[in-house]
Amino acid sequence: MEKQKKWRGETRRQKIIEELQTMDSPLSGTKLAEQLNVSRQVIVNDMSLLKARGEPLMATSQGYIWNEEKPASNLISRVVACFHSPEQTEEELLLLVDHGIHVKDVKIEHPVYGDITASVMVKNRKDVEKFMDKIRSTNASFLSKLTDGVHLHTLEAEDEDQLNEAINALSKNGFLLDHSS
Repeated sequence: MEKQKKWRGETRRQKIIEELQTMDSPLSGTKLAEQLNVSRQVIVNDMSLLKARGEPLMATSQGYIWNEEKPASNLISRVVACFHSPEQTEEELLLLVDHGIHVKDVKIEHPVYGDITASVMVKNRKDVEKFMDKIRSTNASFLSKLTDGVHLHTLEAEDEDQLNEAINALSKNGFLLDHSS
């Protein structure tokens, strides 16, 4: 069996860009490390270097994506303010994707760092399952834990009606931040 080629420095980073540009779904750091015969930490470092030089890369809970600005889509986007316990996160996400919503991110306002935004990028039950598995397997905390459950989501839908139905379902289930308080 032929020994797998070990990619070096700039050549490896160029290969990472090429791989991500051809992918329709996120590519994990582990998978990239296997393909390039390096450790996952080398990939993490490469991603930092690529981001520092302005490459449009984004780390999501499912892996890395090439996030170059695409022509404006026909999707409708809205930011909603939510409030719930960490234990209700999966229920909230499932409710949204079951309404055909793409949950792009989560945002909080941190008392020291200001606005913090993290990619969520879930659009179906399988994505939610992967996201929740990653949270559990890494024992990571939800950002909303830093703000006692208050957070924002950027939601995308194919039309206003779909978006409004999902937001009404969030309200009905007690997930929207109460505007009266």
